[in-house]
Amino acid sequence: MGHAKGDTEIRARELAVEQAHVDRVYAELEAAGRRVDLVQADGMARGRTDRTGDVRDEEMTGLFERDALVYSAARRRADLDREHEGLVFGRLDLDHPCHSLATAREIRYVGRLGVRDDDYEPLVIDWRAPAAAPFYRATPTTPMGVIRRRVLRCRGQQVIGAEDDLMVSQAPDDMAVLGEGALLAALTRSRSGRMRDIVATIQAHQDEAIRADARGVVEIAGGPGTGKTVVALHRAAYLLYSDRRRFERGGVLVVGPSAAYTAYIERVLPSLGEDSVLLRSIGDIVDAVTATRTDTPAVAALKGTLAIRRVLARAARDVAPGAPQALRAMVDGRPVHLDRPTLDRIRAQVLRHHHRNSSRDAMLTALAQAAWRQVREGDREEFLDVFHEHRDVERFLHDWWRPVDPREVLLWLADPHRAVRYCAGIFSTDDAHALAASYRTAVATGRWSIADAALIDDLSARLGLVPETTDTERGFYEVELLDDAEDEAIAGGSLRGPSAPRGAAASSAQGYREMSGRAASDLDDQGRRALLLRGRIDQPGSSAHILVDEAQDLSPMQWRMLGRRGRSASWTVVGDAAQASWPDAAEAAAARDDAFGAKTRSAFHMDTNYRNAREIFDYAARIVLPSVPDADIPRAVRETGVDPVETDLPIAHLTGMDAASAVRTAVADAVTALRSEVDGAIGIISPARWCEALACLDEGEDGRVIVVDPLSCKGLEYDATVVVDPDEITAESPGGVRVLYVALTRAAHRMTVLRPR
Repeated sequence: MGHAKGDTEIRARELAVEQAHVDRVYAELEAAGRRVDLVQADGMARGRTDRTGDVRDEEMTGLFERDALVYSAARRRADLDREHEGLVFGRLDLDHPCHSLATAREIRYVGRLGVRDDDYEPLVIDWRAPAAAPFYRATPTTPMGVIRRRVLRCRGQQVIGAEDDLMVSQAPDDMAVLGEGALLAALTRSRSGRMRDIVATIQAHQDEAIRADARGVVEIAGGPGTGKTVVALHRAAYLLYSDRRRFERGGVLVVGPSAAYTAYIERVLPSLGEDSVLLRSIGDIVDAVTATRTDTPAVAALKGTLAIRRVLARAARDVAPGAPQALRAMVDGRPVHLDRPTLDRIRAQVLRHHHRNSSRDAMLTALAQAAWRQVREGDREEFLDVFHEHRDVERFLHDWWRPVDPREVLLWLADPHRAVRYCAGIFSTDDAHALAASYRTAVATGRWSIADAALIDDLSARLGLVPETTDTERGFYEVELLDDAEDEAIAGGSLRGPSAPRGAAASSAQGYREMSGRAASDLDDQGRRALLLRGRIDQPGSSAHILVDEAQDLSPMQWRMLGRRGRSASWTVVGDAAQASWPDAAEAAAARDDAFGAKTRSAFHMDTNYRNAREIFDYAARIVLPSVPDADIPRAVRETGVDPVETDLPIAHLTGMDAASAVRTAVADAVTALRSEVDGAIGIISPARWCEALACLDEGEDGRVIVVDPLSCKGLEYDATVVVDPDEITAESPGGVRVLYVALTRAAHRMTVLRPR
């Protein structure tokens, strides 16, 4: 008892020491905030001048100084005001002399933000700074001068715990050692609805990937739970710190598999002091397009393969539905008749040298030349001038060869006759009808599928940008129609208008996207088409760095879409082939190589599973290995002593609503049991067959329970999961058992598997 009391006293004393330092850091932050306020006030004053002389030049100089100071102050204020859970998270005790005191040890505190005192001495070292590297890289075999590494756990500004790792065989007599190791302590913490940064527990091999060379391509591979995503996100923050001018100016694009994933991780980078990052799901890459619907595996495979580009090329060269088949006009007193074969030849000739949406003048010139070859009477130049100004010709050209939005062209495939014609010799007739059905679904729901985003991007590159004036004229009726439908929905209470974008992860159109999803059911087909065409697609931006998570799922077409945005970028790519939902790995690999170009590559492999308890991961490994014998199986480091619970639910005698009710009751019972065993989030992972029946169990963002489909759960983690109907997950998913493997590796502590029979 006396020993236990002594340990308690030692811990209390050590925590008091750390609390005193943390209090000093926050006090300095408050003082820094006051200094920022003074700088901002001074900046505003710089915009005023009472001097004589060249007032305009002085005013411009004052305004420039004001804007620079106010901008700098605002940036610093944002850093200081941002909520930092555990701003100070680490301490290093090093054995080399500090300053002139030959016997003193050096103490370095590590945190999310660098903080100095009035004498410019560091109170906290930014975790990305070279001086903080030993916090991650030191090991007992390579201590890097470190005696003790301490990880602090804080709640707000209060230090609530500490865990130590010794890098020497024995601690000095005057040094206390707390806990059983920082990493395992961090792993026992509950999962919230959003991913935490685990900067304090990054291990040496992960740190090497984070600080790898900023040029070229860094590929991070590893099985489930190995921390690949966390390492990649911390790498993005590190790159912004190490070469801010380059990466902040060019931008960092982080691409995840789903909207659920981006919501899950959106606080990680801001919590590390970085908000200069664009966070997008793979269906949200193209501006003005949000794609959330999931195609059937067969249709997704058609849309993802490079062969679809030949289909799109045919569509891009075709005339719009309802276009006239021939040009008939009296020009300068002479009849002109250009029939369909002639128009087809002219169209093919012009498109060999021009993008469709910028070819109007070239097309008019080609039509005029063809008309003159037919007439060949009178003055040639006079005839051509009259032709160019002729109202009937202008009307024909507007109807036959107006600029088209790439989304509109894609919707032409909803017509089975066009789909069959475009797919001839490329895909089967059945495949063409499946594509047509997919686009009829898009119109019926007002929602693009995730695979459509890459096709829209490909068509945009082929067609060129829609001229802004023409786009406005063309879209007037559609926008007016949609606005009327929105007004009716608002009046009926089903639509509340757009919400404001949230943080760096939110796109500027997010509010409208949320609104349009709620309104689609209130519109007719023409209104839903207007939803699908809303907003202007602009030239794709180029990023300085692109981070791709769950890269094994990207189709060849999606790799091409990212490649257009990363021609001069460096890349961080995270993936695990055993979790792939894209079936043709070879075609995807070739498209990925094209996206990377000739850039140098560095590979890092993570082989330790920090997420799953060993009992859960062993269960998942037994499921995947018979089908994927070469799966990258990491080593799980935690044990709970509790095996996954597998429950059979006999429903063969039930049909329809009775079967759904039985599944819902069984899942609810499983969730109730798990609530008493874990403190954090519980995920219900269900195939589409049961999602509607289980929707009532979803408690939303503020609750502990969330219902998610197998593809959307990629990259996510929960304290516990209920995996519903694994056989159906395998059957409905494009990756089959690989997607089931994903679902079975989302739980950290407890898992229940429900098998309806």
